[in-house]
Amino acid sequence: MNRTIHSRRSRRTLAAAAVGMAAVLLAAGCSSGSGGKKAQENQDSATTGKATTPRMKIAMVTHAPPGDTFWDIIRKGAQAAADKDNVDLVYSSDERAADQANLVQNAIDQKVDGIAVTAAKPEAMKAVLAKAEQAGIPVVGFNAGLDDWKELGLQSYFGQDEGVAGEAFGDRLDEVGAKHTICVIQDQGHVALEARCAGVKKTFQGKTEILYVNGKDMPSVKSTIEAKLQQDSSIDYITTLGAPFALTAVQSAKDAGSKAAVATFDLNKELAGAVKDGDVKFAVDQQPYLQGYLAVDNLWLYKNNGNFSGGGAEPVLTGPAFVDGTNVDRIARFAEKGTR
Repeated sequence: MNRTIHSRRSRRTLAAAAVGMAAVLLAAGCSSGSGGKKAQENQDSATTGKATTPRMKIAMVTHAPPGDTFWDIIRKGAQAAADKDNVDLVYSSDERAADQANLVQNAIDQKVDGIAVTAAKPEAMKAVLAKAEQAGIPVVGFNAGLDDWKELGLQSYFGQDEGVAGEAFGDRLDEVGAKHTICVIQDQGHVALEARCAGVKKTFQGKTEILYVNGKDMPSVKSTIEAKLQQDSSIDYITTLGAPFALTAVQSAKDAGSKAAVATFDLNKELAGAVKDGDVKFAVDQQPYLQGYLAVDNLWLYKNNGNFSGGGAEPVLTGPAFVDGTNVDRIARFAEKGTR
């Protein structure tokens, strides 16, 4: 990976994160100019961890496919922020971009106080997000749409730079001595997934092949990976883009009689166990709990204190964080609770 680029992005990430943290501290520490009893009441309220601000409604609309546990982690983070901030959180999802756009329109029609949205297919979201802006509803992005969030008119963005994460993944493959990897994409055209594999290919010095699979049909995913491994014995690493696909790839390799190792993006309880057991060599954690939490909390901060995380100019990055045999024991206890 280009270390200069990585360093610059890292500094930018730290600056954006600092802005976000300053906003949180400002909102928590703000006191009335009248001082005395009211100031003390505000301080006491902050220490309880529960906002006393007027109830507000926030819609979270994602492209989550049914049954993907990754999104359960995002929802837990979002709900934790909602509970703290006195927010009524309305969650909805549809993996079909047009239907996801319709869900955003429903939120606009309900006159919610804010919307947190993923933009895996940015073009499909452009028109409806413009309507949200016209309606005066603040919208933040998270998880997918890093390259498009400003163009889409979003106030802030929380997530992983998938290109940078992919480049770091490619570097790690070089470090472990890999020579030939297949990068398994479960949803062709999904901008974040495509960016991950493009990043891997950019820095990995070995051979990278893209393998598209039908992520809606896990038996098909298993058989497609297995067939590829049987066809080409030179493949020594399988790169997957989600925890369930990594676990399936482990079985594919066994059934194919392949010695190919598995590494992946994203984490859940079962995947953490697979890393501990050595079935998966490492995982990139983008901290989905944090993404959900920050998206909701930022909308609360904007309504109650006019804050923009990242200053409205830079994204707040939540990854990549590598999980492997050296640190999985520490991470696994959080994964067991469903928050990593």
